[in-house]
Amino acid sequence: MLLHPADKQQGIFFSLTCTVPAVYLELLCSARPEGGASPQTKTSNLSSAMELFLIDAIGPFFRDYGRRRINWSKIPFEHLALDEPERRVQFDRIAEEMAVFTQRVCAIGYNAVSLDDVAHLADHPWYEEEHRRTVQILQEEFRRIFGIIRNRGLAIYLTMDILSFTPALRAYLGRDYKKITSFIVALLEGFFRDFPEVSGVILRVGESDGRDVKGLLRSELCIRRPNQLNYLLRTLLPLFEREGRRLILRNWTVGAYSIGDFIWHGSTLARVLEGINSPAFVLSMKYGESDFFRYLHLNSHFFDTGVQKIVELQARREYEGCGEYPSFIGGDYARYARELARADNMLGISVWCQTGGWLPFRRLAFLDRDAVWTEINAYVCVQLFRERVEVEEALRHYCIDHGVLAPEALLELLFLSEQVVKELLYVPEYARQQLFFRRVRIPPLLAVYWNTLFINHSMRKLMRHFVRDQRGSIADAHKALAKIERMIDLATKAAMPVADIHFMKESFSLFVLAREYYFLPYTPEMRTRIRQAKKRYKTLYPPGSRYRYRIKTSFKPLKIKRRYLGWLANIIFRKKPGYRLLDRLLFLRLLSVGYFLLHRARPKILPKFARKNAMGLDTVFK
Repeated sequence: MLLHPADKQQGIFFSLTCTVPAVYLELLCSARPEGGASPQTKTSNLSSAMELFLIDAIGPFFRDYGRRRINWSKIPFEHLALDEPERRVQFDRIAEEMAVFTQRVCAIGYNAVSLDDVAHLADHPWYEEEHRRTVQILQEEFRRIFGIIRNRGLAIYLTMDILSFTPALRAYLGRDYKKITSFIVALLEGFFRDFPEVSGVILRVGESDGRDVKGLLRSELCIRRPNQLNYLLRTLLPLFEREGRRLILRNWTVGAYSIGDFIWHGSTLARVLEGINSPAFVLSMKYGESDFFRYLHLNSHFFDTGVQKIVELQARREYEGCGEYPSFIGGDYARYARELARADNMLGISVWCQTGGWLPFRRLAFLDRDAVWTEINAYVCVQLFRERVEVEEALRHYCIDHGVLAPEALLELLFLSEQVVKELLYVPEYARQQLFFRRVRIPPLLAVYWNTLFINHSMRKLMRHFVRDQRGSIADAHKALAKIERMIDLATKAAMPVADIHFMKESFSLFVLAREYYFLPYTPEMRTRIRQAKKRYKTLYPPGSRYRYRIKTSFKPLKIKRRYLGWLANIIFRKKPGYRLLDRLLFLRLLSVGYFLLHRARPKILPKFARKNAMGLDTVFK
């Protein structure tokens, strides 16, 4: 999740999604083998070194989920029916779709799936009776689902936040992390007894449930320091070794507390892994130092840690349309695959085909016929890393397997989509800059975030500061937009969803207009063009439709001169990961205190979207 700045009317407008430091600038301005069969493709010695090809299987649980903006980070357990006859109807449908999903992912080379989560399936006497009854029902239903998965020869991994609390559990445990650790051990002991078919658990320690998650059970960030996480691992691993299960630790964090730089800071990683040498342990890392964005170098810690590792990849691109239009990842992921071939102890990959983001887009991968763009990405992922083929060969295998009659047209279409996304959705000159604030790497995508486009004066100021070749950036945007016309013709030839390319064209036309607003001199005529384009877009894709971007506009001037903005940016942002003395004295400590004092004095100083969305803005400054 990343945080995103933009002004709205008289105040500042923040879109919380992860931990984007530009928010502060805005404040200043106003060891078990896996099953599954391999597809018929050549293998090599390198491919045999990898044995875990994991994909998330949460899609069936979102069918008919009525919320307009969906939290895709976890199964929506509040959506699951617990009483008859609704329970039987819903879980029968989930079971049917899980059978379809597992058949399809198994056929293309995946050998394991991940599902949510231990907290909803593990019982303990300290829980309220209401929750224990819910756990019992879910255990019954998930055993059936697990049976379907295992019958396909797929291994099962369950996610687990550290830690999910009910009010009663909070009263028992308080905030003593040693007591919390003892509870986790007891909870998992019971869980492993109840579910011998589960191959392992995926721990999430740096992110918790969003503000929108309701119900008796909610997860919180309990691990705040590297030594606490090291203690947890040392305590848990003997249990996993005895049980023959894997403990997969995700190092993704949103920047909270001193553990918040775990994803990129070598010292933090070393302290977490000190003394960890277990065949049951696996470290799971996203490919870059930030979330699933483009323009990121491969995380160097794949090469300087000796533990077993898997790399996290995203097929359903949460920041790039979520499969509503093609956003091909072949070029980037092929480069990562080549580089990771030199890394020691690479156990495999973890591919997200449904998980991630707070969005209205709702195509279900490997279940809906129109989820083809996500499915192509997922197919290519497993081909690149399991079969060690090149991108073009992987796509030709896809065309053969799926009966594509015009493979050359599809290949050109996908390669063009990759170019258009990198050249127009992103602003390349900005995206190539490595910028850090506090404990996070600033995302290389600012102006378009999830399904929201920000056209406002504060974003204009920021982009004009970071981008020098502004006229060239506009020209490149128009060239990229022109490529979508060719993509429409290619989609027709390849019998791919042409409507998706039209949606891409209409949306990306707004991105071009936004770039002109950022970099050309401001005129009333430009404001009129933007408003007219926004009105036309809303006519094509009405509010409430799942098939649209939101356009947030505000033309109120940001009253800060450009030279002062540059001065502030140079102080606030750093270009290297390591902390400056200024960061340690001011931004990591005093800024946190100052923010929470301000928030306490004026709790509604930020719009509801910033306070309520995702994990809330507070997380950024913890």
